[in-house]
Amino acid sequence: MSVTDSFATLTLPDLLHQPREEIRALQNRLLKEQIEVCYKYHPFYSKLMKKEGLEPRHIQTSDDLIRLPATSKTDFLNDPEAFRLRGDDLPLEQRTIWKIMYTSGTTSGTPAPIYVTTFDEHAYLCAAERRTDFIDIRPTDMVANLFPLTSFPLGAYSRAPDEASACGAAIVYAHTGRPSEPFPVHRSLDQAVRTVERHKVTVLWGVASFVRRVLVRAQELGADFSHVRMAMITGEAASPALRKDMLNRLREVGAKDPKLCNRYGSTEQGASMVECTDGSGFHILAPDQVFHEVIDTATGKRLPDGEKGMIAFTHLIRRGSVFLRYMMGDVVTMTNESCPYCGRTGPRISSQPVRSGDILKVKGMLVNMQVVKDYLDQVVEVNEYQIVIRPMDAKDELSMDELVLRLNVRAGVEAETTKTVVEEIAKTIHLTPKIEYADKDAIFDPAVDAKPRRLVDLRPPR
Repeated sequence: MSVTDSFATLTLPDLLHQPREEIRALQNRLLKEQIEVCYKYHPFYSKLMKKEGLEPRHIQTSDDLIRLPATSKTDFLNDPEAFRLRGDDLPLEQRTIWKIMYTSGTTSGTPAPIYVTTFDEHAYLCAAERRTDFIDIRPTDMVANLFPLTSFPLGAYSRAPDEASACGAAIVYAHTGRPSEPFPVHRSLDQAVRTVERHKVTVLWGVASFVRRVLVRAQELGADFSHVRMAMITGEAASPALRKDMLNRLREVGAKDPKLCNRYGSTEQGASMVECTDGSGFHILAPDQVFHEVIDTATGKRLPDGEKGMIAFTHLIRRGSVFLRYMMGDVVTMTNESCPYCGRTGPRISSQPVRSGDILKVKGMLVNMQVVKDYLDQVVEVNEYQIVIRPMDAKDELSMDELVLRLNVRAGVEAETTKTVVEEIAKTIHLTPKIEYADKDAIFDPAVDAKPRRLVDLRPPR
């Protein structure tokens, strides 16, 4: 059976409501061919399978994937080119590069390329059309691309026009980001606000913290955002408190009954998962393109529904940069039960993803810093924050740790806010933070950074 035949087995409307067994059968058919292609054309996985004594016949279904060791982000960053298919005899659209996007830096400090072929681009547009229908992006919408214009093609920035075009919506670019020499193409935060206002944007889309910064500045400028009906946020965890804050700010700048769409994905994956309603969990709307599982990082074994572990994905129908059992770095739980909100039956991430690096040992205690983030997100007096862990004495390699909160707080309430924050965090994590005040842009400058660094660990390795 060819890829085209397999892909067309389930029609688009049926796919999102099919029983688990039907979805899994389709995934198995696609996976079988993807494994064969990787064994023949993929430098990293061909080498890995041969090292493990595996041939395509050993991986015929998604259950067989557990025979393949999981792939880490370090594996990819050490040699990104090894993850690109090299098949000169593949059909033209499967080997022609449509675009190259980039993700986090390699060990040498340069960004890592993600290759997208014509075949992959068409697959993405297919999934994007399904996604925009699911979250109600309309052909009449005007989308504001609030992702920064960076020194390399950022995945989210590059995908925004694909998403809008998939359903026929219009799009406008804010072009914020680090100023570039010698071409003055970047715009300020104020200009981004005025762009949204001037073009009567109906959908804001960007990194959660930056979209919030746009809303904060819109309030300060008295901008009219009455035409905005939705904000799509991605790129970082958005706590319930942060989402509530953004909805309140949308209303304060004129939006009537605004909607917030929380998305979760990665450039490597080439797909986004979305919530049908706030708190529903993230629906995987392209199970015919990407297979997801939750694994135990210590053993590499797949965990059953409801158990917490590292999320990993496997491409089922991709020809550019291809990943199998690739760990995204987030701890989640998954379910295949029907969604209690929308009734869809496909796989769904049922918990808010938590970055594995957010769980740190400080002063000998294991602390989940996501708890601190969640609390600070709900303190309306705090405009920006950063959590810093550093030695109390920078000159002493064996110095004890200290937890520092760098805050920007609304004028006039610094003392009161500081007292409350210190007391609440000490009560929650049993560590008393030190407070330092800073300018908003010193904590998160949207002209420089794509998203804020909420957690900074300055301790030397031990």
